[in-house]
Amino acid sequence: MDPIDKQEAILDAGYHLFGMKGFYETKMSEIADEAGIAKGTIYLYFKNKEALFTAVTRRDCDRFLQSARAILKDSSMNMQDKLIVFARNHLTYYYERRQHTKLFFMTPNNDPELIEFMKRFLQEYMYIVQEMLAEGGLPDPELYAVSYIGILDRHKMDIMVKPNFGAEELEKRVKFASNLFINGCGKELASSYFT
Repeated sequence: MDPIDKQEAILDAGYHLFGMKGFYETKMSEIADEAGIAKGTIYLYFKNKEALFTAVTRRDCDRFLQSARAILKDSSMNMQDKLIVFARNHLTYYYERRQHTKLFFMTPNNDPELIEFMKRFLQEYMYIVQEMLAEGGLPDPELYAVSYIGILDRHKMDIMVKPNFGAEELEKRVKFASNLFINGCGKELASSYFT
């Protein structure tokens, strides 16, 4: 196995085991076994378990941001279509990882490198959504971006914790979240609130 293949095998094994068992319950020797390499080989690529976890997280988040940027750059869609595709991308990301919830909930505490990376990731993601909304002509796109991501993140939690969450429910949530953001709660609610 060449060095790039070994590194990818380690990252794949780390993703799987950290996702299934969590950071603290996963041993480097288990990752080495799953990757098909000697335990010492891991340390040629990653100085410790925290560095490996950060690399696993970085690779996954970078792929997510890459797909979000592709939506933003697609000039064939109007903003409404982009919002729907964006919701589908966001929720599908977590749907595809629902068997690996511990990757999100059981992470290393106080790892400064991971904390800094996640801060940059969240800022970049927020910027992508803001840019999309600004292009659509919305005033104060930052507030709209926070609200849209908030709606999606609440649906994300159901995906992550409900064991029977299926593809039909996923598509229902995509459409509902997009419609709620695009159209609001409806004239009836607005008129009853302000009278």
